[in-house]
Amino acid sequence: MNIVGIDPGRDKCGVAVLNSSAEILFEKVIETAEFENILKNLVTQYDLKMAILGNGTTHKNAEKILRGLNLEVKIVDEKHTTEEARKLYWKKNPPRGWRKILPTSMQVPPEPVDGIVAEILVKRLL
Repeated sequence: MNIVGIDPGRDKCGVAVLNSSAEILFEKVIETAEFENILKNLVTQYDLKMAILGNGTTHKNAEKILRGLNLEVKIVDEKHTTEEARKLYWKKNPPRGWRKILPTSMQVPPEPVDGIVAEILVKRLL
C-alpha cells in the first residue's frame, strides 16, 4: 500500500509518497495553491488510500481536500520534524566545498526541506 505524507503550509507544502517498504516514490515541495490538483493526480497515479497529515499550519484546509479525495486521513504531531528533516537532508546531500568545514548543525539547507518532513511523517507511521 502506498501512503502520502503531507507537511501543510500557508505558501508551500511538502508532499511525499512512500510504499509499505518505506521507499520514496515521489517527494516534492509544491505551492499550496496547486495542492488539490497535484494530490488528485497522485491519488490516481499511486492508487493512494491513506494520507498522513502534519498538524501544522493550514492542516484543516488540507484535511478537507484530502477527505474530498476519499482518502483516510491520519493527523500526526509535527513536533521536531523540521530538525529531523535538516539532519536527513545533509545525510542525503553531504556538504561539499567550504560547507564541509562547518558542522551541518550550524548550516541551513539551501532548499526547503518540507518534502523530507512529509517523508518523515509517513516513516513515523510505518
